Amino acid sequence: MQYSRTITEMIPGGDDGWNVFRKSRRMITDGTDVTELTIGEHDIRTDPVILDAMHRAALEGHTGYTTFDGEPELKEIVAERITTRTGVATTPANVLIAQGGQGGLFATHHLTCDPGDRALFIDPYYTTYPGTIRTVGAIPVAVTARAGNGFQPDAADIAAVAGGARSLLINSPNNPTGVIYTRQTMDGIAQVCRDHDLWLISDEVYDTQVWNGDHFSPRALPGMAGRTLVIGSMSKSHAMTGSRVGWVIGPEQAIGHMANLATHTTYGISGFTQHAAVFALGLGEAFEEQIAAPFRRRRDLVMRLMEGQNAIRAIPADGAMYVMLDIRRTGMSGEAFADGLLETHKVAVMPGESFGAAAAGHLRVALTVADDRLEDAMLKLLEFAKRQG
Repeated sequence: MQYSRTITEMIPGGDDGWNVFRKSRRMITDGTDVTELTIGEHDIRTDPVILDAMHRAALEGHTGYTTFDGEPELKEIVAERITTRTGVATTPANVLIAQGGQGGLFATHHLTCDPGDRALFIDPYYTTYPGTIRTVGAIPVAVTARAGNGFQPDAADIAAVAGGARSLLINSPNNPTGVIYTRQTMDGIAQVCRDHDLWLISDEVYDTQVWNGDHFSPRALPGMAGRTLVIGSMSKSHAMTGSRVGWVIGPEQAIGHMANLATHTTYGISGFTQHAAVFALGLGEAFEEQIAAPFRRRRDLVMRLMEGQNAIRAIPADGAMYVMLDIRRTGMSGEAFADGLLETHKVAVMPGESFGAAAAGHLRVALTVADDRLEDAMLKLLEFAKRQG
């Protein structure tokens, strides 16, 4: 029997770069004590008050089919949130409730690309980006954000490959680097999109995790509201990763088309999780700051540990729940370093190569374990690095 090329070519060669993660999970299953600093999963799970709201909603009967593009109450509160946070007038008609941020990525690329179209994205990138683009038959085109430029994308580099492309996918605050794109960077990106008639897909799921500077949504720039699709999620802001509640913000007509897509794919999101999301968003900014606080504290801890040594260098992490480490002075690839660290010290980190060629020779450290365990793991990582010199 034959399989579709869409499925078989989603991940070329069948390797998505997560081999170290899978190896660490096998070790844990076999009883080995591994410190996992791999995936962006909160170590403190969804708050019980949100779970209570979810439970109440289920008991009240919100267990059946829902409105395919999202329940009206949730769309209303998301629209108000976006208006307040970005200054761009947003109504429920501009909101699609999606199956998490990943569902938003899927929907926006189905909206903007036909088979054979070129879809741009920035390298380093979150690992699902090129595969998501391939699900619509589009051709993923990576645009390098260079380490020497602080991983800020250069508008000239984007413009050089933008001719004939349909979309550009960006992510700020950025996973994996922790970099927040500056206003100058965003202005340059917006200009390229206007010049080349590109849809801009802006993944902003880490917008509540900002440690230095300010997050700026490019939808707020002149001429961009009509061509920008913003992806948001409850996953990182409210530690609701498994609830799979996200959204896309965009022009009303675009939202209507993606609502048709939802009818033929997800058939809507569970009602009790949407009601829990309404409750969670109603807890306000203080609650979101509480969720973000451990990652800010752990980011500062890692940065302090980097001082006074020169074996590796930390990329300034201005946002998100990760720190990117430059280990090129060791002479090792990110994959070799991560594999050696796992074998020697039972510490699992993600090799930069998992996130694209631009991150080769780097590691991504997820700040997702208790402070004392994180400090112990980082000291082991530094010891391992020094021995390679």
